[in-house]
Amino acid sequence: MIFGAWVAQAIAAAAQLKIADALADGPLRIDALADRVGADPDALARLMRALISEGIFRQRRDGRYALNALAETLRSEHPNSIAGMAKFVGAPEHREHWTLLADAVRTGEAVPHRLRGMSGWDFLKQRPDFATIFNDAMTNMSEMAVDPIIAAYDFAPYPTIVDVGGGHGRLLAAIVKATPGASGLLYDLPEVVEGAQELLRRHGVADRVRTAGGSFLDAVPEGGDNIVVGGVCDSRTPPAIRRQVDRPGDAGAGRSPRADGRRIPKALRAGGLPADAGGADRVRAQPHRGQGGVSRRPVIERSAAGSASCRPSPSPTACPSGRARTG
Repeated sequence: MIFGAWVAQAIAAAAQLKIADALADGPLRIDALADRVGADPDALARLMRALISEGIFRQRRDGRYALNALAETLRSEHPNSIAGMAKFVGAPEHREHWTLLADAVRTGEAVPHRLRGMSGWDFLKQRPDFATIFNDAMTNMSEMAVDPIIAAYDFAPYPTIVDVGGGHGRLLAAIVKATPGASGLLYDLPEVVEGAQELLRRHGVADRVRTAGGSFLDAVPEGGDNIVVGGVCDSRTPPAIRRQVDRPGDAGAGRSPRADGRRIPKALRAGGLPADAGGADRVRAQPHRGQGGVSRRPVIERSAAGSASCRPSPSPTACPSGRARTG
């Protein structure tokens, strides 16, 4: 396991060189591949051997290199591409944070402040080039969550869906596209949402999704029938989100019945992260082992009446709540 960091950097290098894109039209010999990606043939051959040993790419009997199922996901145009995430993991600006992990555990101090003297968000403002890499990675993460969420949940009861901290809107675009009659509001930092229009147009929902710039640390848009929140509901969930999630008099407050008749607390700790059953409509949780040893993620599901239940979701990166499909 300790060598996993080396493998990750090899994958990142493949994404940065766009090797999978170069092989999209068919197998190539190493000289032709090196010429296409702008690399030294001998060094590239070493990288390809390392990747092939991990099951990424393949070498044919005639010596040419080709894509396989894993390598396909490194193509920038693949529907479930992880190329953006691979570039983010391999970026020095991200990688150097991990060198201070032990110090962060000792002191409890956030690494960006110790390393750069500012928050990670402020650093992204100062480095738009790295912000582009970060936003592409977040879009990749949302892409992985789209199919299982759309298959599992029915958002039809909610006319207006608000995605708080929704990045460029990949998940919200999928939800709105799958929910005729629904409209969306994408809320994130101004410099983030200003880059969302191209994605929204590409998915055909630009006329149904509005954008609003702001920080969920300060406020959250009101008026939504369904609030989607991903990756921010931990033990320090910003008060602005909690005010929306835990509205006074909310039927979901306190303890709510589960579908099986048992009762669960309002703050259900899923994998160490509290997920508020009173209204949050997507909460990321740490993976845990489900039946058969399969890693699954808990979901807080809230009905229109405010009752909550907990059930696993196949989503690899996010946990929606809302009304589950039963048919």
